[in-house]
Amino acid sequence: MALERLQKVLAAGGLGSRRSCEALITAGRVTVDGRPVTELGTKVDPERQEVRCDGEVVRPARNVYYLVNKPQGYVCTNADERGRPCVFDLLPMRDARLFTVGRLDADTEGLLIVTNDGDFTQRVAHPRYGVPKTYRAQVRGAMTNAAKRDLLAGVWIAGNRCVASWVKIIKRGRADSVVEITMHEGRNREVRRMLAKVGFPVAHLRRFRIGPLQDDMLRLGHWRKLNPEEVRALADAAAAQGSHRPRRPHRPLHAREESQ
Repeated sequence: MALERLQKVLAAGGLGSRRSCEALITAGRVTVDGRPVTELGTKVDPERQEVRCDGEVVRPARNVYYLVNKPQGYVCTNADERGRPCVFDLLPMRDARLFTVGRLDADTEGLLIVTNDGDFTQRVAHPRYGVPKTYRAQVRGAMTNAAKRDLLAGVWIAGNRCVASWVKIIKRGRADSVVEITMHEGRNREVRRMLAKVGFPVAHLRRFRIGPLQDDMLRLGHWRKLNPEEVRALADAAAAQGSHRPRRPHRPLHAREESQ
């Protein structure tokens, strides 16, 4: 077998994204054939050499991909010091080596991918690739066209310019409005902060599309496995976004599987 970078072998073993696996290496937690390795870029033959992390043998894990419709109140961590329920509690089996592809804050509901595939996570979640995520927000007040233009032009939040790639006003009322917004980056509570910045605080927020993936039949609090076509479509979307960012969101790839 050809030599592979050590961080890639660790990621294939379900230990996290390549970046997090690099941190394991530099922290001295990884050994190859019994000897500590701390140099990034080290290559190994996983079929002939023994790789361990914290003393446990690293073996390639079968990649799994879950789509979860996260309810409000759930957090994207394996354990929460405040005792709040975790996304992983919704899955049929809790695996410490499963992790979320990006995050949704506790107050936001909607689609979230959970996997043990570190390479896939890096491609889909990293801002460099900018896979678009589309949200539907109920905001307070009558959403204006001027506010829409501001979101598309970009607003400054904590020293960062945050830009929506697509905005559509679905409903405009005196008391509240409904707006859809597509983002390519994923800063903490970015959509909420942007809408508040232009004068329309969020009352309810749901993510209903990740790249080409959309599933209107998946009930809140339920999950299903992604099929191979969906996994490929998300990876392809990440590759495409690396060089091109469309103004409009992807045409949704609707699911064919039944919800769990």
